[in-house]
Amino acid sequence: MQKQLLSECIGTFAMVFCGCGAMTINEITGDSISHVGVAITWGLIVMAMIYAYGEISGAHFNPAVTFGFAIAKKFPWKKIPSYILAQAVGAFLAAGLLWFLFPESVSLGHTYPAEGFEPYKAFILELILTFFLMVVIINVSTGSKEIGTMAAIAVGGVILLEAMFAGPMTKASMNPIRSLAPALISGNLEHLWLYLTAPFVGAFLAIKSCKLVKDEECCDNDC
Repeated sequence: MQKQLLSECIGTFAMVFCGCGAMTINEITGDSISHVGVAITWGLIVMAMIYAYGEISGAHFNPAVTFGFAIAKKFPWKKIPSYILAQAVGAFLAAGLLWFLFPESVSLGHTYPAEGFEPYKAFILELILTFFLMVVIINVSTGSKEIGTMAAIAVGGVILLEAMFAGPMTKASMNPIRSLAPALISGNLEHLWLYLTAPFVGAFLAIKSCKLVKDEECCDNDC
């Protein structure tokens, strides 16, 4: 269990440090990385961390994903608090390090709706993005290991895709802890509620949709 938690912590740290780091550096250097570069960074770091830790912890790195696997009965409910705590530690360490390295940054890669894009619309978009992400994850998962290494390209690819087209509107978080850490450290708390709720709703709906397209027992067994 300790190795699983350490894997979740390190993997989440790497994801937030590289992903939010790309956003931070893009901010302070005048768009030198570009939106496309940021999206690619998110996809690649998630793919790399799944290859690194998928067979140890399942490479969740996201409380909504952990919750989704529990709903699908592929992950024990009793492990959820420790997994989310490990993810939180990794995310806050990464955001704190970014704040130390780049104090001139205003956002540290925090998430917020685009100007003129209503929060309720951002909530719906984040919900749909997480729904698609969880659909991919649950359909390429490997049972007891949750996310296997062969899923790395699929999961990293869908994150890159969603960050590419939805990033300009909501920053395409799909991850409550990835939004919470930079928001708290940078002090940008407005609209945080939608990033803490929409991913869980999206993951829940994704798991419930499983029975509509697969065997009725697809999410009722601890595989």
